[in-house]
Amino acid sequence: MNRRPDEEEAAAPRVREVHVARYPDGGEPEVDRVAVEEPLEIRVDGEPLAVLMRTPGDDLALTAGFLLTEGVILDRDDLRALAPCRDPANRDRGNVVLVSLAAGAELARSRLTQAQRRFFTSSSCGLCGKATIASLVQDVPTYPTPLALAPSFLLSLGERVRAAQAVFDQTGGLHAAAVVHTGGALLALAEDIGRHNAVDKALGRLVLDDALPGDDAVLWVSGRASFELVQKALVARLRALVCVGAPSSLAVELASAAGLTLVGFARGGRYNVYTARSAGA
Repeated sequence: MNRRPDEEEAAAPRVREVHVARYPDGGEPEVDRVAVEEPLEIRVDGEPLAVLMRTPGDDLALTAGFLLTEGVILDRDDLRALAPCRDPANRDRGNVVLVSLAAGAELARSRLTQAQRRFFTSSSCGLCGKATIASLVQDVPTYPTPLALAPSFLLSLGERVRAAQAVFDQTGGLHAAAVVHTGGALLALAEDIGRHNAVDKALGRLVLDDALPGDDAVLWVSGRASFELVQKALVARLRALVCVGAPSSLAVELASAAGLTLVGFARGGRYNVYTARSAGA
């Protein structure tokens, strides 16, 4: 019997066992578990768009989130079909996702053309200066005032997400991202070897479920806050980004210009608020 796409993703290997020699203990090699990393090719309307290095699993969500945060689609309505490649002639079919845009999604097709020549994929992408930030803010939602978040909410976020990281427990080598309602509900959580991928997987799950949460949701990430992650949070119309690590200067600039609440070093019972005061602080 053929598996459904979600069943295929559930069966995708995310952990691989390898033999290691532990030092300074020495002795016989022992088994260790490492996170799987493989390429994923995304094809839209038959044309290659991007290759992402990711941990297999949640590939459809990753694809939907990537298309959302790269500005190709706005929501689920822009997608006609999304499925893993099943062509037996393609030996990499398990690492290919095929996307068809909806018949009336002409704006999405126009944005796709722009995205094919514009990917912000590294901290050295050359985006700097107030003119660049000002022009970028024109393309993302902005808010008149940053969202105030209660200290109790911020202090509990990391522990809640960490408790749900099943694959991290086996490998210690995955990032996590979560979308959490300000009322406390965990709306989506994903793990991946890349923190950008983890974010796209979490956001993509909400796209596929047609459940993008809007103003009352926060993006939590296990690493630092870069410019790109602030951009992803804004494109998904979230109001705050909370990270375990440090933000970059461009992340602070963009968050400040857009009215996004940016919180860093949220761990160990403390945090820094860079663009808004937390409620009660």
